Amino acid sequence: MVFKLPKKEVMISTEVGREVIKKELPLIPKLPGVYRMLNNKGDILYVGKAKNLPNRLKSYVSEKNHIIRTERMLSQTVRLEITTTTNESEALLLEANLIKKYKPKFNILLKDDKSFPYIFISKHEFPRIERHRGAKNKSGKYYGPFASSLAVNSAIKTLQRIFLLRSCTDKQVEAGDKTCFNYFLKRCAGPCGGKINKEDYAKLVEAADEFLSKGRSRKIQQTLSAQMENASEELDFEKAAIVRDKIKSLNIIQSSLTISDVNLTEADVIAGYKESGKTCIQVFFYRSKQNWGNQAFFPKHDPDEKFSNILNSFVSQFYENKAVPRSIILSEEIKEKKLIEKTLSKKENKQINISIAKKGSKLKVVNLAIKNAKNSLNRNLYENQNNRKLLDEISKKFKIENTISLIEVYDNSHIQGTNSVGALITYGEEGFVKKRYRKFNIKNENFKQDDYGMIREVLGRRFKRAIQEKGNYLSFPDLVLIDGGKGQYSSARETLNELGLNEIPVIAIAKGKFRNSGNETFFHNGREYKFTRNDPTLFFLQRVRDEAHRFAISAHRAKRKKGITRSLLDQIEGIGTIRKRALLNHFGSARAVESASLDEIKSVEGVEAKVAKKIYNFFHE
Repeated sequence: MVFKLPKKEVMISTEVGREVIKKELPLIPKLPGVYRMLNNKGDILYVGKAKNLPNRLKSYVSEKNHIIRTERMLSQTVRLEITTTTNESEALLLEANLIKKYKPKFNILLKDDKSFPYIFISKHEFPRIERHRGAKNKSGKYYGPFASSLAVNSAIKTLQRIFLLRSCTDKQVEAGDKTCFNYFLKRCAGPCGGKINKEDYAKLVEAADEFLSKGRSRKIQQTLSAQMENASEELDFEKAAIVRDKIKSLNIIQSSLTISDVNLTEADVIAGYKESGKTCIQVFFYRSKQNWGNQAFFPKHDPDEKFSNILNSFVSQFYENKAVPRSIILSEEIKEKKLIEKTLSKKENKQINISIAKKGSKLKVVNLAIKNAKNSLNRNLYENQNNRKLLDEISKKFKIENTISLIEVYDNSHIQGTNSVGALITYGEEGFVKKRYRKFNIKNENFKQDDYGMIREVLGRRFKRAIQEKGNYLSFPDLVLIDGGKGQYSSARETLNELGLNEIPVIAIAKGKFRNSGNETFFHNGREYKFTRNDPTLFFLQRVRDEAHRFAISAHRAKRKKGITRSLLDQIEGIGTIRKRALLNHFGSARAVESASLDEIKSVEGVEAKVAKKIYNFFHE
C-alpha cells in the first residue's frame, strides 16, 4: 500500500526534515516497507527500507549528531512517502528497484548496471550454439554469465572447433540441401547439408554440455587423444590432424577460461578497493570450476561512506535483476548478510549462501579481485583527473565561464538524402556515457538532404522533449559540440536560442580544406579558433567528434540495411510473415513472385485465390 503524505511548505532550516518526519510519524503503520524523502521540486533524495518503518524514521528525529550527508539530506526534505510491504525481504527488493529507477542523490548508486552475455544452446533436433543477452525466454540451456561479449564470442568460436556445433539458422537446417561454409572450415558437423545424423550430433551437444556445465575438460581431452591415436594407427592422418587441432583448441579455451584449482562450481567473488573517496568493486564469475571473466564497477557514494556499507548496497542492487549463483564470496562482512541471503534465496527459489573469504584458496581468489579493483580504481582516478583537466582546458580556450562536466556531440549521416540519421553521443568526466547515446531518424522531408535543416530538427526534438519532460528525460549538457562549420554552428545556435537555451554554449568543429585531421577550425560566438597540431585538447575534441561520426555511420548503415532487406511483398496489404515466407520459399525471391502467373501464385500453400489475385494485381496493374 502506498501512502502519499501532503506537501509541506519549504523551510530553510536544517531541522526541516526532522519536522516533516515528526508530523508524519503518527500516520505511519508499524510495518516493514520503504520510505522516500523528497525535496520541494518532487525529486527523490533518498530511498530507505525498514523492518519497522516508525522505529527507523524515529532515528532521524532522536539522533542529534548525524553525519554531514544525512544533515544535508534532512535540510532538503520537505515531503515523505512510504510503501508498506508484507515482510523485510520484499522491502529490500523494492528498495533496490527504486534506487535503480530514481537514482536518488543521497543513496549509494550502482551506476554501471547491465545484463551480462551467456552462451546459449537451443533445444532443437540439431541444437544451435549462440551468444545470448537479456531475458531467458527461449527453450534451451544457458551457460554464464560471462564478463563481456568478447569473452563469449571467443569461447563460442573455440567451442565450435572442438564440438562442431552449428551457428547457422534453423531455416538452413530445415532446407537440408546446402552445407554451410563453417563445415568446410571444420567448425560445424554439417547438419544443414545432411552430413551428420541426429544421434551423432546429440553426442556432440552432450560433450559440450559436459564441458560448459561441469568443467570436465580432462575427460574430453582424454577422449580426443584416444581418437587421434586410433586414427594414426589406421593411417587416417587427415582425421588425426583434425583431432589434433581440436585438442589445441581445447587447450586454448582452457587457458582463456582459466580452469581454476579453486573448487567453485557456481560462485561470484565480489571484492573492492576504496581510495580518495572513490570505490571500485570487482565481480569475478566462476562457473564449472572455470573463471568466466570479471567486471569492474564504480558505485557512486559519499566520499566518507564506509566500504562495508558500499559493499552491502552493491550486493543488494547488483542482483535485483540478475540471476544469482548458489555461492557469493565477499571480501568482508556486510551488515545485512542474513537478510540478503534470505531474500535472494526466496527470489531464486534455491539456497543462496553468502560467505566471507578468510583463508585458503578462496582468500587467494578474493585477494586477486582486490588487486584488480585497486588497479582499475587507480586507472579510473587517473583518467578522471585527465578528463577534468581537458574539460577545463576547453573552457579556458573558448572563454566559457561555466564549468564543463558533460558534452553532447552531434553528427548527421545520409547518402544523397536517403536513410538520413542524426546522432547524439555524450562525454562526461568519467568518459563516454553510452546510456545517453541517441539516434534520430529525420522526419522532415525537406531536411533529408539539408545538413543545416537536419541539425535544426535533431536539436529541436532533443531539447523540446527535455523541456517538456523535465526530470524524465536527459538532463541538459554543459556544452554542445557540432560536427560542421559556420553554417552548422549558426543553425545550432539559433535553434537553442529559439528554445530559450541561450546559456548552453555551442562549438562547431570543421575539418581543414582537404579534410585532413589536425587542421580543424573551431567556431564559437562569432570567432574562429585553431589548436597547435600536438595539443592534447585538440586530440580530445577529435576523439569525441570521431565517436559521434562512428555512431552516426553505424545508425545510418543499420537503417539502410533494414531498407534493403525489406521485400516488395511487405508493401502488399494483407501479406503477413507466414504468407511472405511461404511465397519466398516457393519462388525464391520477390522478383520471381512478380514474374509468376496467377495460377502459379494460387498453387502456393496457404495462399487463397483472393489473396493470390491481390498479389498478382499488385505487380501487374
